[in-house]
Amino acid sequence: MDNFKDTSSGRRFQTTRWSLVLRAGGRDVPAAKLALESLCKQAWYPLYGYVRRRGFGPEDAQDLVQGFFTRLFESGDLATVSPSRGRLRSFLLAALKHHVANHRRGVQALKRGGGVQVMSIDLEDAEGRLSAEPADMDTPDRDYDRRWAQALLERVLATLADEFRAAGRRELFLALQPGLGGESPNLIETAEKLGMTHGAVKVAAHRLRRRYGELLRREIAQTLDRPEDVEDEIQNLFEALGD
Repeated sequence: MDNFKDTSSGRRFQTTRWSLVLRAGGRDVPAAKLALESLCKQAWYPLYGYVRRRGFGPEDAQDLVQGFFTRLFESGDLATVSPSRGRLRSFLLAALKHHVANHRRGVQALKRGGGVQVMSIDLEDAEGRLSAEPADMDTPDRDYDRRWAQALLERVLATLADEFRAAGRRELFLALQPGLGGESPNLIETAEKLGMTHGAVKVAAHRLRRRYGELLRREIAQTLDRPEDVEDEIQNLFEALGD
């Protein structure tokens, strides 16, 4: 992968997903629920995949993950969470492991159809995504990291696509996007197809990769306490992807 330079070292990021976690633990219940719902949307699939890899069936995994987020919201535990605990990715997995262990000890029972539900997992969607994944021998923890990395990259690409669409350059993005995954699109053919000069397409490809790096760093930084840890987290996540 490319080594993206940190253009923001020395300053803290104002809004992070740790902030979402802390707001979800606050006393303003409507705002807290909205914050937690946002976090759920970002994290549910890696957590669901982890529980399935631990041997639970689809419905039990659905209930465990839904119950996990509900417990985070209702227990008040989030109010004691400190961003200094490190990576949001690691915090969520550790908290889920504790939740699963309590269930297996009979401390918490799976409840279907009752209580306040913070989020709802679409089983058909979840199982469809799992079935599309290649079979491998990774541990559940490594699979969790891989799914987390994939979800993060999907958010980055979606943001990039929205930016190009808003600028009226959707076709250019679609033509150059494979280059972000390691492929080498033919810039001459792309220029001819889009009615651009080769030089203009080359510059656009360079700017796309630079913007991709910026968004990637920003997305990762939102899950960390210290911006100086971004490089290490980038390396960890790309290792999880097998790059």
